Amino acid sequence: MKKIILIFPVLLFSLILLAQTPQAWTSADMYLAIRKLNVLGSVLYVAAHPDDENTRLITYFSKDKLYRTGYLSITRGDGGQNLIGNEQGIELGLIRTQELLSARRTDGGEQFFTRAFDFGYSKSPEETFTKWDKEKILSDVVWVIRKFQPDVIITRFPTTGEGGHGHHTASAILANEAFTAAADPNRFPEQLKYVKPWQVKRILWNTFSFGGTNTTSIDQFKFDVGGYNPLLGKSYGEIAAISRSNHKSQGFGATATRGEALEYFKTTGGPPPANDLLDGVDATWGRVNGGKQFEKMVEELSTSFDFLHPEKSVKGLVKLYQALQQLPDGFWKEQKLKATKELIEMCSGLFIDATSPVQFAVLTDSLRINFSFNNRLGVNAILKNVSLPGFDSTFSQSLAKNKNFNFGKQVFVAETIPVTQPYWLQKEMEEGYYNVADQQKIGQADVDPAIVAKIVINIEGQDFNFSEALKYKFTDPVRGELYEPLVVIPPFDVSVPSELVVRKIGSENKLNPTINVKANKTLTDINVYNGDEPIIKSEKLSMGKGQSREIAFSSNNNLTGINESIVSASRFYYKPGGDPAKSIRKIQYDHLPFINYFKNAVSKILLLKIETYNKKIGYITGAGDKVPEALEQMGYEVTLLGDKELSKNNLSQYDAILTGVRAYNTNEWMGNHYDKLMKYVNDGGNLVVQYNTNNFLSTVSSKIGPYGFNISRTRVTDENATVNFLKPDHPVLNFPNKITPDDFKGWIQERSIYHAEKWDKNFETVISMNDPGEKQEEGSLIIAKHGKGVFVYTGLVFFRELPAGVPGAYRLL
Repeated sequence: MKKIILIFPVLLFSLILLAQTPQAWTSADMYLAIRKLNVLGSVLYVAAHPDDENTRLITYFSKDKLYRTGYLSITRGDGGQNLIGNEQGIELGLIRTQELLSARRTDGGEQFFTRAFDFGYSKSPEETFTKWDKEKILSDVVWVIRKFQPDVIITRFPTTGEGGHGHHTASAILANEAFTAAADPNRFPEQLKYVKPWQVKRILWNTFSFGGTNTTSIDQFKFDVGGYNPLLGKSYGEIAAISRSNHKSQGFGATATRGEALEYFKTTGGPPPANDLLDGVDATWGRVNGGKQFEKMVEELSTSFDFLHPEKSVKGLVKLYQALQQLPDGFWKEQKLKATKELIEMCSGLFIDATSPVQFAVLTDSLRINFSFNNRLGVNAILKNVSLPGFDSTFSQSLAKNKNFNFGKQVFVAETIPVTQPYWLQKEMEEGYYNVADQQKIGQADVDPAIVAKIVINIEGQDFNFSEALKYKFTDPVRGELYEPLVVIPPFDVSVPSELVVRKIGSENKLNPTINVKANKTLTDINVYNGDEPIIKSEKLSMGKGQSREIAFSSNNNLTGINESIVSASRFYYKPGGDPAKSIRKIQYDHLPFINYFKNAVSKILLLKIETYNKKIGYITGAGDKVPEALEQMGYEVTLLGDKELSKNNLSQYDAILTGVRAYNTNEWMGNHYDKLMKYVNDGGNLVVQYNTNNFLSTVSSKIGPYGFNISRTRVTDENATVNFLKPDHPVLNFPNKITPDDFKGWIQERSIYHAEKWDKNFETVISMNDPGEKQEEGSLIIAKHGKGVFVYTGLVFFRELPAGVPGAYRLL
């Protein structure tokens, strides 16, 4: 895994530190934040996915204009392809959420989401809204607008379809409808318990020229965002490239830009701007009753700021905070109080640390917490109170300059503390959106911290309440000191060895299904229920902390003569009628904080009517998929092949060789083995190449097959699209399994992606399919004989269908 090495000057360094390090500002950060106190303007950017946003524009608004800037991504990007691992669906969404948050830490924007699930490529907004529940997702966009109160909304895409992807167009439709609905008290009135209607001044489409489509014109409203900021030591284009390069799972590493960079806009609602984006908006303290006094106070703080001694500004900031408290309650009072408090903490040089030496806090067990405070710049600071669940202590501890005040506590993790789970995964989701019951959670980007310490410190005579999420702190021998999220877990985990077990009908194999129970603390009486039935037959099951045990449970063991289906979906519980038993899932990449979430323990058994031929398969790993595991479930012996194995191994030992998804995109060395692979085919081998991409982001630099073909952007997104058999007698449709239309039932998300096109006459096609209203496409599966063997290129999405247990996908592969 690649590690991120960050060497940047002044302000930028503090903004792009990895999420696993404590927050730290430079004096340049503090100076810009003080200046930003006099700016009361805001902009909300809206698009469909992580990586859709214009990072250069967000950077410009945030760091040059000093607007409060937000990005609303309609989805978490769950349906994309994963370039760095085999996570798909909600797990990919968890990864892309953290990548997007890392991008915002770089460019200075805030991040929001709706409940919409990215179900994969969609060709029209009409199809998109059949799954998203348009009214529900529109209410989310309205909610974010009413909470964020932007003066201007900007969409990445138009409502007229030039953005291509149906999700793109849908995001613009939602934003434009929400522009009106957010101001209407009759629309989504249930929200008015928490927020007020909000009238945005205008909404604009940020026109573009990319992917062969140019929607800009010289007569559009435009301005330059390519400036250089000496405080940052970077141009806005350079910062934007670093921000965009956080989208590593999508392979979106970006080249930095310097010099003039014009952005173009078309107004789609409200009065068009003439001279400035915020024309007609008072972005000064003049928009707040009694606010004019603060403009002068902030100017004095700005002009007197000492870059070597930011602590000298703390007294003035405290006076500003106290004056702000006297304002009537309102949106900008709340925003500026929050910003001023953060400035006081940073200018003071206060270091506040609440950590644990272990990653997991176990319910009904004890947890060690270490607190550390350091008044690094010597302001007048007194620690008054520290509290968290299970601990509350009053102090009167003066914090001396640059002296550590440390103490530790052992606390009890009460059963009432919730197990750590992303809030959008707490309830079973619908096909097109997450179920979130708490209105005030909607829009929130990140997971709630597991445990939060509340800390009161008096600074220059004013009490301030700080919230510090407990972190797991450790030292990595390579990467040094790291901070990761603390996770609350149940007393014991229940996991299944394989979520999907595939067995052939008539195989005579007997199933002896088991679950794995792991004790997270010492336990003397463990039980697990399969539905209402206890599966632990002994009177008591005792286990020490960290111990695991496999336990057998009863299932339908007779595999002979049963119709093909998922015959067993065993669901396990901690107690009858209680919460489902859970197993923790861990996702770890160096560029992200550790991701942990819980899945309900469910064991599925798929009885499959299938014939297999030959046994040994070589699998060339690509961007990451779970096809090798599925092949092993079918009874094949699978050997993973990398550059070294392809160089040294005798390929003739393999009955077939498959390449993983995007293998030619991600492995530069594939071209070195072209001749050897073609000889393997010529000598009688069977080479199956799964999809690759060929576009401005990801190219194929080497030849793939024995004859020429191109890789297109064509895909069939309707998972229920009719599949036509062009050559019903072709061996691929008859041996070793007879393929019928029934084998294309129950597919998920899509049929195929990145079809072949312009193929050589030596290729033949055997199936065709199409999305509604489009022409028949034959490029999802092309086959060519070469010497004694066969070469296949396919865009059929085996990597999605096999883990989902789609029987026809197993037979066809």
